[in-house]
Amino acid sequence: MTDMTEAIISPNLISTDYSVDNEEDSTKLTLAYEWLYEVPRTIVDKFSNHIKYLDISHNKITNLDPLVHFFHLSSLIADHNPITENCALPPLPKLELLWLNHCKIASLYPWVGKLKESCPNLQYLCLMGNPAAPSYFNGGTFYEYLQYRLFIISQFPLLNHLDDRKVTDDQRTEALRLYKRPFLERLVSPGSRGGISQLMQAPAKWNTVHGKLNSLWSKAKNRNLLI
Repeated sequence: MTDMTEAIISPNLISTDYSVDNEEDSTKLTLAYEWLYEVPRTIVDKFSNHIKYLDISHNKITNLDPLVHFFHLSSLIADHNPITENCALPPLPKLELLWLNHCKIASLYPWVGKLKESCPNLQYLCLMGNPAAPSYFNGGTFYEYLQYRLFIISQFPLLNHLDDRKVTDDQRTEALRLYKRPFLERLVSPGSRGGISQLMQAPAKWNTVHGKLNSLWSKAKNRNLLI
């Protein structure tokens, strides 16, 4: 931990008397609005062995590596941090809920693939307010939103809720049909030559996906796909 981080930590965070939010539930810990640049080592040492719910929202955190020590973590709230697609989560196999709303994630590739490897059991994921999560509120079109949503769903088979909407059976069926495994692996693989740019230049496969999305877009209202 840097000297800068030490300097901005609230005295409450390093006090031996510091406790979790609720004495009746010792598995929850809130570090929101503490001007942290990373999770302090003192907090990791004191709480990581039993915390299941961690709120680090509204800080300056860009490095999530210390979370690897939270072996039982099932819920992570990290909204309003300058987290980008270059920030990979460490392995958190028990994590079921992840909120990264209003961060700085600008690209899904290959970030989502890494997230899938680190957190394969996600059931609730919120990415609203990120440039990579297009919506009406940040200038994204319905087509872009649909493409984003179906791609995320295709990556996480246990996902029940994405952003502000429940994942429906129709959405899961369309996601799996649209994003076939071989194509998907080429799309998100960090070692693929050319990555997404190369795929965009492959007329047959990319045009097929593009055509399917257009067809899905035209049917969405009648099929109630997104609700």
